[in-house]
Formats: sequence, structure tokens, C-alpha cells
Amino acid sequence: MIDLYEKASAAAAYVSNGTKLRPRIGIILGSGLGEFADAIDDATVLPYSEIPHFPQSTVEGHSGRMVIGTVAGVPVIAMQGRVHAYEGYAMDEVTFPMRVLGLFGVREVVVTNAAGGIDPAYGPGTIVVIRDHINLTGTNAALGANESRFGLAPHTGLRFFDMTTAYSPRLRALAVAEAAAQGWSMPSGVYLAVLGPSYETPAEIRAFRVLGADLVGMSTVHEVIVARHMGIEILGLSLVTNPAAGVTGEPLNHLEVMEIGAQAAKTFGSLVKALIPQIDDATCEARA
Repeated sequence: MIDLYEKASAAAAYVSNGTKLRPRIGIILGSGLGEFADAIDDATVLPYSEIPHFPQSTVEGHSGRMVIGTVAGVPVIAMQGRVHAYEGYAMDEVTFPMRVLGLFGVREVVVTNAAGGIDPAYGPGTIVVIRDHINLTGTNAALGANESRFGLAPHTGLRFFDMTTAYSPRLRALAVAEAAAQGWSMPSGVYLAVLGPSYETPAEIRAFRVLGADLVGMSTVHEVIVARHMGIEILGLSLVTNPAAGVTGEPLNHLEVMEIGAQAAKTFGSLVKALIPQIDDATCEARA
């Protein structure tokens, strides 16, 4: 039977054969943020359905395509949509794309998501840089036999691995500085993940606030866990698309998520486009 590593290797080989580019920077585009992929230059588009063993996204706003090209002259690979456990996928399927990105050669990933704002100061349209997370999904993507072959560098691929700086302080500093250079202030926050697909209750949001969470969503944390297992550096960005349950008393719906994503597309795109060459430069300096 083919194992997870072999499946991810086959998928990475397929992607590699589909392009001459070898990007070190990846981008995972969450709900309402997929438009950014349309701005990638000289793009090669690979539908998830064509990539061996790759899970298929079923959620509105997730196009289900891998887009490889350049941003400001820097090679990138973007996932236009992700899959979630609430769609019925096992956790190794949810995190399979991150495994593939790592085996393809990606070493820094910008992970984005749509989130509910627990902190009332984070209104719809606010872009927040994630400084830490709380995993309340009831599981962990690293469960099961450890596969050390996924380690991309010394001291990675370990059974027990560190999550102290799951979200890179270096990349967070670049993002905050770039937002300031563009004339706006980007706050940082703690992202709390639940399994979904139902939105949270007001009582749950009150409990999450006590735990120290600023944002709530249904993705990201397991991708980050797998990334850290592999040694991939993460920049997490949340777009607040709605106040969390009970903050305003208004009911929640996915259409609102999509609408706010469309409204924030220009600001988000400008930020990420400016960050890509900075991440590339900073990475080259770190390797020197």
C-alpha cells in the first residue's frame, strides 16, 4: 500500500513536472481571498483534480486550483482554496497540500483565512497578523506514526517538535512594517480553531475570549502544525469577515464572508504583493 509520504512525493513530482519554476514561497488563500491568485504573472494553473492524491475543495469561494508563477518577479506557488475536516476529510488529507508544498521545495508559506472577530476592535475588513493559535478542534495533524522523511532540514520531522514560534516573528515583523508603509496599522492576534461547520455559539465565544483568543475560524492550525513538523516558516494572516457570534447579536452567514473578502481584496493583494520580494530577500540573507 502506498503511504502518505509516497503519495505526497508523487503529487509534488507532478507539480514539478508542470512548471520550470522552483518557488520557495507558497501562499494558501482562504475564503474570499482567492482573487489574489489571478494577479500572479506568467501563471501555470493546475486544478487539484489533476494532481495525484490531492483532495478536492467543496466550499464556495475555494476554486480548487494551484497557481504557479511570479509576483514582483519572485517565483511563488499559490493554493486557490483549501480543504477542511468539516467537508469529511481526514486530517492527513486536510494537511496533504502543505506536505506537497514542502516536498516541492517551498520553505516559507503565507497562510491566510477568513475569521470571526472575537475582539470587538477587529471589525469586518480588518487584516490581522496571527502571532499564535489555540487548537480546539479536538485532534492534531501529527497523530499517528511519525514520518521523519518529511523533515526538510536538521532537527525537523521529529516525533515531538517545538511550536513556541509557530508563526515566524521575522515574517510577522515584515508584515507589520509593510502595512505601516502602506499607511495602515495591522494588529496581531491569537487565532482559535474549531472543527465547524456550524458557527460558534455566543457562550462559546465568551469562553474563547477568556482563553485569550482574538479570532475564530475553522482552518489553518493543522496546516501550521504540519508546516512546523517539516521546518517550513509561516506567516499567518486573518481577514476578519464578521463579528463572532454574540458580539453584535446578528446571525452569521457565509455570504457575508465572501462579500467582505471581495471588499478587502485590494488591500490584501497590495500587502502580499509587496511582502513577497521582502520575504525572498530576507530568506536569502538568512541563508547567507
